[in-house]
Amino acid sequence: MQSCTSDQNNKDSIALKRVDSLFNSLYPANEPGVAVLILKQNSIIFDKGYGIADMEKQTPIDGNTFFNIASVSKQFSGVALMMLAEEGKLSLDDNVKKWFPDFKADFFEKITLRHLLSHTSGIPDSRDRSDRDFVLTSTDVESYSYLKDLDSLNFEPGTSYEYMNPTFQLMYTIIEKASGMPFDTFMRKRIFDPCGMAEATYFEAGKIIPRMAHGYLYDSLTQKYNEFDYGEESFFATKADGGLYTSTREFVQWEKGLRENKLISEHMKLSAHSPKIAIKDMPYTSYGYGWFIEEKPGYPVKVFHTGDNGGFHIYAGRYPENGILYLFFSNRNDRDREATASKLDEIFKQAGWLSSVSD
Repeated sequence: MQSCTSDQNNKDSIALKRVDSLFNSLYPANEPGVAVLILKQNSIIFDKGYGIADMEKQTPIDGNTFFNIASVSKQFSGVALMMLAEEGKLSLDDNVKKWFPDFKADFFEKITLRHLLSHTSGIPDSRDRSDRDFVLTSTDVESYSYLKDLDSLNFEPGTSYEYMNPTFQLMYTIIEKASGMPFDTFMRKRIFDPCGMAEATYFEAGKIIPRMAHGYLYDSLTQKYNEFDYGEESFFATKADGGLYTSTREFVQWEKGLRENKLISEHMKLSAHSPKIAIKDMPYTSYGYGWFIEEKPGYPVKVFHTGDNGGFHIYAGRYPENGILYLFFSNRNDRDREATASKLDEIFKQAGWLSSVSD
């Protein structure tokens, strides 16, 4: 028994050294970088920052650095919707017309909240991008306002997959109507506080976020890193689909809240983590309710999401069967995130951390 424990400890040590070497090679200390965290069962076994959060102030990145996690925010809105469904304040089978009676087209009666959660609604992204001020300042409600007069869908609801931000922006209003609270208040009282996420916050123009990383792009002509986040990059400053700021250490509290079923039941969580529709251009990958699901041969089921906004480049992956959560939040978008995730998966497998495998 002692020999087995010693062998595993040795494998763990080698794995963590490989993780450190991987990120050291990708993120030089004097450039925008990344915060990396690995949670194994209930223990944080790796927690390290690489590079710079703010190039002007030369602030280093660590586990408390705040990043815009972009589309990883979707799982928070999705869980809020599922929570309200379990409380009987809405049904995931409700159609969109029930919550938005001013939407004119009859096809909204065919689109359910399940379709919104799984990107299978057929709703096109026709948001106005010509007005920079509108893009930078529009709320979720203003951003999806074009849907009121929408006259066609991209496909019949439920028949295909197309990743679509406005469908998650609709959840902003549905959550407010069903709960009777402002979106931010509901998320604070019902999601963040119960999980112990004291500092998680949604972006608003002019809002000061302590310990915030800035996103950057490298200019090969000037050989400098240019700030590329709010103000420099025209991205929609909406909340429900991509506006959450948090740190890798705080995200662990979210993971624990999900594991302990503080927010939604085990049954609902398993449903959210179950494939609803396959994604043609992503091998072995489907979408659930706010999460991607990967069933790669030789590996257990992985539930994950990515996020991109300006220079922010985010990855949050979990192997639920094995109690593994791994995060790498970056403030530069010129690294191959998917290749990095695959290398980490291989390291975990070789360390013996991933026991069950898909056929």
